[in-house]
Amino acid sequence: MERDAREEARNVIPEGTRYYLPPEAQARLQLTQRWRELFAAWGYAPVELPALEIFDPAHPLAERAFKLVDKSGRVLALRSEFTTALVRMARSQLEAAGPHRLQYAGRLWLRDSEVGLGRLREFAQVGVEVFGASSPRIDAELLSLAAEALAAAGLAGARLEVGLPAFVADLLDATGLEPEPLQRLHAAIDRKNTPELAEWIERYGVRGALAEALLALPDLFGGREVLAAARRHAVSERARIDLDWLEEVLALLPAGLEPLFDLGMARAYDYYSGIHFRAYTPDFGLPLLGGGRYDGAGVPFAAGFALGLERVLEAAGLPAAAPVPDALALDAATARALRARGLAVELAWTDDLDELRAYARRRGIPRIAGPEGEVAP
Repeated sequence: MERDAREEARNVIPEGTRYYLPPEAQARLQLTQRWRELFAAWGYAPVELPALEIFDPAHPLAERAFKLVDKSGRVLALRSEFTTALVRMARSQLEAAGPHRLQYAGRLWLRDSEVGLGRLREFAQVGVEVFGASSPRIDAELLSLAAEALAAAGLAGARLEVGLPAFVADLLDATGLEPEPLQRLHAAIDRKNTPELAEWIERYGVRGALAEALLALPDLFGGREVLAAARRHAVSERARIDLDWLEEVLALLPAGLEPLFDLGMARAYDYYSGIHFRAYTPDFGLPLLGGGRYDGAGVPFAAGFALGLERVLEAAGLPAAAPVPDALALDAATARALRARGLAVELAWTDDLDELRAYARRRGIPRIAGPEGEVAP
């Protein structure tokens, strides 16, 4: 029966979208609200962004966006990620002086996203951004807040993985190679394909300590011992400065927060200006959140992270129980009186007490109340 319902749903809604019935919809609302209250407690003010954007061919997800044309003939796009939209807002709406701590929540759409576990064409993210300030304190704050957000979802055992794409960029820049060879080296590092990386290093004539440093990058994964190994391969002053920054960030983290390190994390190395971080649980293979520092990518100073609502709920395995009212009222006046006391109350649709009792038992509603008081279940 359940399988038939899923098949029918595929025929009435687009692939990569889905219905959320009361149990899941309730869990989504509750977790989103929990996160929003947590972020507000840390001083992050809410903003809302339009779902429709003016299409920009230079947008990082332009080729994957849903496009449409308005009545004037202008090409628009459905919002496909939050960071670019937030940067546009910061440039046009915020004062230059910061920091500005902002939080957001909403849906995103991708035309050709892979469909599967944790991957939808319509999905939700909740996140925070800090504009107008760049310091290890801000980065440590974001890592600490990310850990608290995961704990608030029941995922206190999730591990943060911290990378330093800027460190990878520093070593690649030190080769002096042209963009095309650099892209090949970068791709091999990001895939942690050491044999391929060694082949490209040999072909492009990279020698000595720099070659050793590049070959070491795929294996720079683990605990704090990774930082000592990275120090030995910091062949440029810029690389040493970036490691200094990371160590300052770590010194500011609260006791008990021990991230893993992946200093060969090379994805978007030309975008992130400092740390980049993700979070995983041992039994869920997709990242639950992602973020980092991206100073200069549209605004002078910016950093933040986003949580994938669907992925976090899937990883947390939160119980899918439909919300149950506190009472079933036999008349409108009783319903109003009980709601005024803060209770969730349904209003009876019939005078048949036997039918109402059966309904209350089936739903688990603990009370049936009327003008004369409570009715025996």
